[in-house]
Amino acid sequence: MNRVPTLILGGTGYVAGEVLRLVAAHPQLEIAGVMSDSQPGESVAKAFPHLAPALGDLRFLSESDLKRLIASLPISALFSAAPHGVSAALIDRLLKTAETAGTHPRVVDISADYRYSSAEAYAAVYKHEHGAPRRLKDFTCAVPEHLATSPTPHVAHPGCFATATLLASVPLLSLGLVTPTLFVSGVTGSTGSGRKPVDGTHHPTRHSDLYSYNALVHRHIPEITACAVAASGITADFAFVPHSGPFARGIHVTVQATLAAARAGLDGKTLLEKLRGFYAAAPFVRVLDSAPRVKDIVASNYAQLHATTNGRTVAVMCVVDNLNKGAAGGAVQWMNRLLGFPETLGLTAPAAGWT
Repeated sequence: MNRVPTLILGGTGYVAGEVLRLVAAHPQLEIAGVMSDSQPGESVAKAFPHLAPALGDLRFLSESDLKRLIASLPISALFSAAPHGVSAALIDRLLKTAETAGTHPRVVDISADYRYSSAEAYAAVYKHEHGAPRRLKDFTCAVPEHLATSPTPHVAHPGCFATATLLASVPLLSLGLVTPTLFVSGVTGSTGSGRKPVDGTHHPTRHSDLYSYNALVHRHIPEITACAVAASGITADFAFVPHSGPFARGIHVTVQATLAAARAGLDGKTLLEKLRGFYAAAPFVRVLDSAPRVKDIVASNYAQLHATTNGRTVAVMCVVDNLNKGAAGGAVQWMNRLLGFPETLGLTAPAAGWT
């Protein structure tokens, strides 16, 4: 089978770099073009020196270059790691070009632009109008483990904090184990803030420190709530407090909730059995007998969960790599499905360890 030409938007960012790394090693995807508004014509390897052996003389393309390319490819895979507020309109323009040419790209958006079902819901969170509201109907937002197939031709992958929180929370809600008020504490690595240096990612500020930000008002809360309803059918209240951790990659989330009255006295062994049953068909989710560690999943598409209970309260811990499972890896997992490949294709490499 011929490899599917793959196009990447937002080419100089951390997530785009991770998509490049995964696609370069994928047996059925092939890098065909990487777009960068800021660096067209420049070497991609210059932006990502660690990928130089896999990229050769690949150069960044402009939007007009990418339009010509997408119009010439009967089938293609398009990943957008462009910033929110930019991605929606850019994807829309490229899809219009493809429609005019009669070509058929499949899109996974890793930005926030297609995660909401309405333009009004998006604008309420991001405080600006959606860039392509008529295109929203063509996208579905979900963690791959919570939706077997996409009912739409394109997919929006949830954010990294949302991925970890949903993996821990949806089983609790779907199985009726808890009351629908969940308290979430999450710690993320500095790459979650993107490539552009800001106070939160400046090494002297972040090194050997731990601090919260946007407590109870983080922009991922509405996204988590909406995805949890779609996956479980339960409307839950999420009280989310994110933290900045002194490491580059990874997320650790702890979700706590009160056991439902009918589940009072549930023991830890039974709780773990229920989680394992819920994720029995999920190849990238492992439920452990002990607390998960970020180092055991960094640079991989795997998630690790552990849960405990005292018979009144339940706590579920989840670790994911924010750039991989929480972004690029989850996006490739979705693209595999959209193209009819096994969802594990190109994603089964274990964690790097000792990072």
